[in-house]
Amino acid sequence: MKNSQHKEDDGRIETDFFETTWKESWTYIKTVVDVVREPVLILDKDLVVLAGNECFYHTFKASPDTTIGKIIYQLGNGQWDIPALRKLLEEILPNDTFFQGFEVSHEFPDIGHKVMLLNARRIHLKEDVAKHTSPIIMLAMEDVTEMMGVAELLARHTTTFEETLTKRTTKLETLLEKLETQFNPSHKEDAKNKEVL
Repeated sequence: MKNSQHKEDDGRIETDFFETTWKESWTYIKTVVDVVREPVLILDKDLVVLAGNECFYHTFKASPDTTIGKIIYQLGNGQWDIPALRKLLEEILPNDTFFQGFEVSHEFPDIGHKVMLLNARRIHLKEDVAKHTSPIIMLAMEDVTEMMGVAELLARHTTTFEETLTKRTTKLETLLEKLETQFNPSHKEDAKNKEVL
């Protein structure tokens, strides 16, 4: 009887240890996520939202009540069912433990067009603790919409500048040829010869 009691005690102690370790790890992870300036979601292995940070809720006009416990694709009445995001979370992340800087462009009904760089990482606890817990996924989003707008504006200005410079250079070359023709008689002969050919 003592042996079975001892085994039961060992099992309870082991379970208590893993629960305590998980709670401490979760508190640590949640604290780190809360201080990050970019929007972050923590997902379970089935892509159900476990938590989000204040920046996520503010940026995407959401609340914990409408976010936590939902599959990511269901957020905002399905506005997060983005094919590129689905590919990342279902095809790329399972094969790699992380991805960084994956650009997603999407039109959100409430906040408009956004260009985001997504970073995600699967987090596993130590092997002995992992037997009792599932891995989690940390998904961070960097909103680069304004930066992309500035880059597009800069590209347009650069193109306009290059076109203007090319036109002015061509015009200047034409004027220089005219001047050379007027003031250099041998240049006139060369110009006539070119016309004949």
